[in-house]
Amino acid sequence: MKKIYGVILTLCIILLSACGGNNSEVKGELTENYESTTNEFTETTTMSETTEATEATEAPSPEGMGTITRSKKSVYGKRTGTKETYTGLEPLEEVKLPIVDVDNLKKLSEKSESHSYGVSKNGVPHEISVNYQKIYDKYNALCLDTSGEKVIYLTFDCGYENGCTAQILDVLKEKGVPAAFFVTLPYLQSAPEVAARMINEGHIVGNHSDTHPNFSTISRTQMAKEIETVDNYLRVHFGYSSPYFRFPQGAYSESALDLVNNAGYTSVFWSSAYADWDTNNQKGKPYAYETVTARLHPGCVLLLHAVSQDNADALGDIIDYAREQGYEFRQLP
Repeated sequence: MKKIYGVILTLCIILLSACGGNNSEVKGELTENYESTTNEFTETTTMSETTEATEATEAPSPEGMGTITRSKKSVYGKRTGTKETYTGLEPLEEVKLPIVDVDNLKKLSEKSESHSYGVSKNGVPHEISVNYQKIYDKYNALCLDTSGEKVIYLTFDCGYENGCTAQILDVLKEKGVPAAFFVTLPYLQSAPEVAARMINEGHIVGNHSDTHPNFSTISRTQMAKEIETVDNYLRVHFGYSSPYFRFPQGAYSESALDLVNNAGYTSVFWSSAYADWDTNNQKGKPYAYETVTARLHPGCVLLLHAVSQDNADALGDIIDYAREQGYEFRQLP
């Protein structure tokens, strides 16, 4: 009897060992397949979201910015089970912009104004830019650095992407020049990889509003919403925020200047620019080079549009010329 029990016990031990080994093998196989399936799902989801993000509707853009692309859906970027950003930075918390004097009880002028700069010649800032800066000083706004130093602040407006920005970024990287790119929400949604590159390569991505409206024609609440929407999109999807704002069309009012300042932003205008935004009327690299270099001056805030192939082609030579003349390219103060 004892022998029989011994045999049975031995057989049970053998069977249990065999089952344990098989379970281990099966578990390993399941784990491998699960990870493989997860990776495939992640990759498929990412591709799906990228496709969905680029499906867009077109809307007319003011300021000669052509057609801007508005994404149908906001996305976080690559989807791997957690909310990641396009830049790889940690997402920032969304904010609610303070609206000081929401009803404009101070009765600040709501008259529509349009920024003007005058054409600088012979390395001297135009008087119009000098006078505008005196007005802007009260509202922490900038169109001209009046320190007298031979500095240039290179800025670009971005309402939509047509492929020129990558070339511009290549030149800036090669030359070691910082720049500020003022973007709309549709731009961020339609060209997130380009915007992420701007940030990751040390450039400023400034706020150019959600829908690119004339700020002198909307309420203070609407103004704040236009700015807040872009800032929060940058925070969530790029882990980034910056305190620089550029008025769409260069149109503003005293009330608008006041609101932007009280919201903690520096309004950035310009002291030099030219009609470079019309992609159907590009005049060639030499024209861009001669026009831009002829208007440089100490404290220049240079506005270019990133959709201009002429600008992209001439930018390297413009930078070289400016440096030969003793200019230094700086990031916005």
